[in-house]
Amino acid sequence: MSDMRPIEEVDPLLAGLIDKEVKRQNAQIHLIASENYVPRSILEAVGSVLSNKYSEGYPGRRYYEGCAVIDEVESLAIERAKRLFGADHANVQSHSGSQANMAAYMAVLEPGDTILGMRLDQGGHLTHGSPVSFSGDLFNVVSYGVDPESERIDLDEVRRLAVEHRPKLIIAGYSAYSHFIDWAVFRRIADEVGAVFLVDAAHIIGLIAGSAHPNPVPHADIVTATTHKALRGPRGGIILSRAKFADAIDKAVFPYVQGGAINGQIAAKALCFELASRAEFKSYANQIVRNAKVLAGAMDDEGLRVIGGGTENHMFLVDLRSLDPDLTGKEAAQFLDAHGITLNRNSIPFDPRSPFVTSGLRMGTPSVTSAGMMQEQMVLLGKLIVELLRKRIDPYSVNLYTGQVHELAEAFPAYPESFPGHV
Repeated sequence: MSDMRPIEEVDPLLAGLIDKEVKRQNAQIHLIASENYVPRSILEAVGSVLSNKYSEGYPGRRYYEGCAVIDEVESLAIERAKRLFGADHANVQSHSGSQANMAAYMAVLEPGDTILGMRLDQGGHLTHGSPVSFSGDLFNVVSYGVDPESERIDLDEVRRLAVEHRPKLIIAGYSAYSHFIDWAVFRRIADEVGAVFLVDAAHIIGLIAGSAHPNPVPHADIVTATTHKALRGPRGGIILSRAKFADAIDKAVFPYVQGGAINGQIAAKALCFELASRAEFKSYANQIVRNAKVLAGAMDDEGLRVIGGGTENHMFLVDLRSLDPDLTGKEAAQFLDAHGITLNRNSIPFDPRSPFVTSGLRMGTPSVTSAGMMQEQMVLLGKLIVELLRKRIDPYSVNLYTGQVHELAEAFPAYPESFPGHV
């Protein structure tokens, strides 16, 4: 018989570290755009006995016996995802967004094929063609960016590059861009050059689920996403597609890219799709966007320039040079984290500094919205961030503002009530 005692008794050291992380999450204000606080029910699903079962394959087509219940769970997740996003097909097995992208690419491309994606240093993702990623290693990459003046995606450039290079795959989507993308224009460009159109909706899939962002599914051939950002689900990926790509995508996920599914994660995905279909989630998603707009506006009012002039989604970038030409993203992020506000440094368009240093910060509002913060708190938070950075060498001011940050975090904890296993 395996040891069935609570973790506190089995491994006090590890239990203490988990409890330490709970305390950190409760004590900090979290503005990392790719993070969120998941409900207790999601954590219970992830840690359920479903994790015990090995289940290579798909519902009705497994390589192991005893998968009848697992088949029901995965089928439930698939049907809920299709209904939530209006997709013909859904694969819910990808362990991450990057693996979802890899599988989607391998379903429609051969090594050496040309892809057109957004530049990493102007808002794209590593898997959109960065040389340090499989995408840049396996494929011929052509990249588009933003207009230097508007800091919005230059759709004329996208079309020009597509016509010139005739990519087999065109990717829309981002990890650091704050405005809507015109999916219909991308669709027309893809059709003009005979390309497959893929949308990486990792950052915005939760907003799409909550009707706070335009849905790319009617326009795209394939949509990849993660379930752990604004969707407020478990860590993992998902691929939505038109019916004609279903078999190729399933084969690319398993057996080409991955082995056995992580069944606890799939159960939690099924749960998060159900939660995202409810009216409360729509209110939540729209509040995320309202909070982001107000937070960006508050910082802009305090003299910290927001890239692209604002935000239409859950995140935005700021140019620290507008506050202090010598202040780097690395220095600012580390300073703020030490004083109760967690976010990340990020390159801004045409950044003269390296991606390890940067001139910008990226921030997002899913976590603070989950904690219950509203527009009033965003106004205060924006002022606190700017004042902390502006007066970072003034100990008296730093102590004063840090105290206000701690008061705000204490009033809106991530997990106000502990439970067995903590979190």
